[in-house]
Amino acid sequence: MNVPTENLKYINWPNNYGDPQWFIHDRFGLFIHFGLYSAGARHEWFMTREKIDLQAYKKYFDYFNPDLLHAKQWAQYAKKAGVKYVVITTKHHEGFALWDSKLTEYKVTNTVIKRDLLYEIVEAMREEGLKIGFYHSLIDWNHPDFIIDGLHPLRDDVSKRSLANRNMDTYIEYLKGQIRELLTNYGEINYLWFDFSYSHRDWGWAKGKGAVDWRSEELEKLVLELQPNILLNDRLDLNRGIMTPEQFQPNRLNKENNQPVIWEACQTMNGSWGYHRDNLNWKSSDTLLKMLIDTVSKNGNFLLNIGPNGRGEIDENSVVRLEAIGEWMRLHARSIYGSKQSEFEAPIDCRYTQRGSQLYLHIFSWPYKHIHVKGLAGRVSYCQFLHDASEVRFAEYDPKEVITSTETTIDRDSVVLNLPVQKPNVSIPVIELFLK
Repeated sequence: MNVPTENLKYINWPNNYGDPQWFIHDRFGLFIHFGLYSAGARHEWFMTREKIDLQAYKKYFDYFNPDLLHAKQWAQYAKKAGVKYVVITTKHHEGFALWDSKLTEYKVTNTVIKRDLLYEIVEAMREEGLKIGFYHSLIDWNHPDFIIDGLHPLRDDVSKRSLANRNMDTYIEYLKGQIRELLTNYGEINYLWFDFSYSHRDWGWAKGKGAVDWRSEELEKLVLELQPNILLNDRLDLNRGIMTPEQFQPNRLNKENNQPVIWEACQTMNGSWGYHRDNLNWKSSDTLLKMLIDTVSKNGNFLLNIGPNGRGEIDENSVVRLEAIGEWMRLHARSIYGSKQSEFEAPIDCRYTQRGSQLYLHIFSWPYKHIHVKGLAGRVSYCQFLHDASEVRFAEYDPKEVITSTETTIDRDSVVLNLPVQKPNVSIPVIELFLK
């Protein structure tokens, strides 16, 4: 499907990719990392961090039984949090398939649970009106033909590094076959989130894998043949697709060659993507909201992660944050959905988003009595708090006004918003300014 003309301004979006307008409008998504590593409960990379071989790792497969996983409940949490799309891990680097793949025995339907959990999750999310994205790792530490490199759990076993018994072409056919299953058997998939390329890595005895190793152009062609309307991220090492910075907040608007790009900030609630029982680096709900707002103010999407535990439940820390974000979104969603960066300069400790002639001022730090907003003189017709639609009175420069020691000075190009001394009882107050 060709992208409409208005989308060609994005330097990272080819004509043959799906129309990204829904993605750009929706702004807020939920990432879900769930697999055998959830039972290990110490980060989704622990297989390679601890250099665990396949036989030792097999215990997580043997005892994997997420008997408390209720996909409808996951979907309800997601919907209530205000997200518009969900990206679920189909296979992480460990190689375990969360669906009933016909190409491997290393799959969820061969575990104690004996259910196609991916199908259940996809159907539940669709029932709540959420768009579906699949995360799929290009890496596979379980597959016998995946060539060992410096990220592989067996990297220190010199006897197993030999290329003689491993055929990357065989693995790629397997990879393509699994992608074909995912994009054929689960209806329309809106977003395919590949992970990841690392061709820049060099360990001397092995090099990292990139577009040549993955045969990325073939993969891309296959994906678009099966799902012409799908969106793709940038991790096939082809220099196109949605940019996906993770675990940091860009300090400026993302651009390439001074042209805008479609991008998505990917963030965890604590320090891990998969369930990590002992990682207590939890970001506060207010911090997560500020990250969401900051991202949208820079024309980006926000993909917030949860990692359900080994029994398939979303832990209490995650639920508390999802609920807090959802309550804020219930009152302030129109400052996020369909909004983008504003041309105006936001005041200190604030962020702007804009949707048409409505400008949204998100106040990160509550000031005393006034906020001076530059460049808006003569352009504001009305102001209100978004959470309760209560009027916010404002003033502009008046050459006849006599300024004494009790009045604030107003610049000629500015508008001064008159605020209550007490901060409204919402996490991040938002003032909606209606522009002339």
